[in-house]
Amino acid sequence: MAFLSYLIGGLGLGSVYAIIALGYSMVYGIAKMLNFAHGDIIMVGAFVAYFAISSFGLPVFVAVILSVVVCTILGVVIEKLAYKPLREASSLSVLITAIGVSYFLQNAAMLLWGTDTKIFPTVLSGSLTIGELSIPYLTLITILSCVVIMIVLTLFINRTKTGRAMRACSEDKGAASLMGINVNQIISITFAIGSGLAAIAAVLLCATYPSVYPTLGSMPGIKAFTAAVLGGIGSIPGAFLGGLFLGVIENLARAYISTQLSDAIVFMVLIVVLLIKPTGLLGKKVNVKV
Repeated sequence: MAFLSYLIGGLGLGSVYAIIALGYSMVYGIAKMLNFAHGDIIMVGAFVAYFAISSFGLPVFVAVILSVVVCTILGVVIEKLAYKPLREASSLSVLITAIGVSYFLQNAAMLLWGTDTKIFPTVLSGSLTIGELSIPYLTLITILSCVVIMIVLTLFINRTKTGRAMRACSEDKGAASLMGINVNQIISITFAIGSGLAAIAAVLLCATYPSVYPTLGSMPGIKAFTAAVLGGIGSIPGAFLGGLFLGVIENLARAYISTQLSDAIVFMVLIVVLLIKPTGLLGKKVNVKV
């Protein structure tokens, strides 16, 4: 019964990683860039939700919406100011810029909100008891939220005009532009969606681990990127599967092996998987003509 409890807890943690990883995969799949500032957008979303609930007394649902709005706007602004001018630049230039944006957001948070750790208010307590198994309601909501987001995002990409334009840009931005698709607008929409998802993940993460501080998003961001690579970077189902897989491994390693070594075990599993299947679990091999 303890194993089942750890497994469900791992799925809850993995659901948070999956939601964050969806943002990484969408941006990479369309813009072909790694937005390493994505983790710090999580931090901004956490602070917005924290102040909305603790300082202004807003309901959790309203705080989540406010956090999503702020992070969505922030993601679009970052894309317009930092990444759009580098559209034709080398990958190294974009990578360095992303790291710079990450440090800028962290230091701005330190100046605005201080360096001390703030305790995120309790948003949901209680658990569902089935025999000897007790499942926190928060874990169930986190898993359900991830599944709903995955379904809605898949329907959006496959059934809407904007979603089809995203897939076209992912295949060939030049050809998509010739077909009348506004590539810059599509990339901005992608950043907006990814940043909005980061805000939702931030609230779910802080509700489970109630600490808010300026470097909050660093480790979850790295692990979510690991999940995206594990599932196949650029693949939305891969990000979902990779996030769940990573969360389960981390939680089981923490429970049965070592709390200190759980992160190392997660990255070791990533290395093993990539040695066996370099494209990730659901990634596709791309043949490049020269």
